[in-house]
Amino acid sequence: MGACFSFLIGLTLLVVCGCSRTGSVKQEDTRAIIAAPVESEAPESRPPQEKRSAAGYVGFDRNEYPGDATMNAMRKTFTFTGYWLTVPPGAMFNQWKGKREILKQQGWGFLLLANGKLDAEILTSQKKGTPPAALGRADAADAVAAAKKEGFPPHSIVFLDQEEGGRLLDEQAAYLLGWTEAVAASAYRPGVYASGQRVQDDPGVFITTVEDIRNRVKKGNLHKIEMFVAEDDCPPAPGCVLTPKPLADSGTPDAIAWQYSQSPRRPAITKSCAQTYAADGNCYAPGFPAILLDMDVASSPDPSNAQ
Repeated sequence: MGACFSFLIGLTLLVVCGCSRTGSVKQEDTRAIIAAPVESEAPESRPPQEKRSAAGYVGFDRNEYPGDATMNAMRKTFTFTGYWLTVPPGAMFNQWKGKREILKQQGWGFLLLANGKLDAEILTSQKKGTPPAALGRADAADAVAAAKKEGFPPHSIVFLDQEEGGRLLDEQAAYLLGWTEAVAASAYRPGVYASGQRVQDDPGVFITTVEDIRNRVKKGNLHKIEMFVAEDDCPPAPGCVLTPKPLADSGTPDAIAWQYSQSPRRPAITKSCAQTYAADGNCYAPGFPAILLDMDVASSPDPSNAQ
């Protein structure tokens, strides 16, 4: 998640790539981290600890699973974690699969994520005879099936990863709303990870992807979509820190969660907070120098209500 945002200016679709959630970790680094001292508590189910800052609860997301022991150690710092239900962007398989029970025992809250299709993929499927809305419904069925298989309870919020930002193209909107409406018809609730960064849509007119989605939902009288907003522009984002700003500062005050720091940082929009990132431009978990991640804040210790 979080790498490329496309912007439609006139008839030109611009794709701006600056962040990646793949976060490759060298094997030797992974072994060193997992060997670090961790708590030796019995594997009993613990609720998310109340580690609320003035701004909210701090969590993280990344494509690669850090390892059971590392997650247990990181639980001292973070309250919730992103949890991929489907294969993450750019990955060959889903390393989070089957990890729900042990993470629940460790006391983690969850931010459930499902990979969404890029515009090029939507168009390719359309040329092969699968309309965007139908593709969205099929992907939603996969996400719902995965949530059930992983044991996440009904009414949990599943967030579709909408990587490309700006005003959605028609096929992108059809795919996304096909997905959200299908999830809304299931036992789960629909959410979307989308850009909250304001971009110029027309001369003197600015919009965010979140605003565009909500306008389409209102116009179509569709089901409510919860938002996991991406806005790492400094300001309002504070950079790679464990002391985030309140959700209201994200520009989407009623969002479920705010991703305020990405790895690697986007140089053009993070100049004022560059010093909070590592020299290589990534954001690393405190005490775990090989675990690059994206930082999130939420108003709940369990943003997807998935405990």
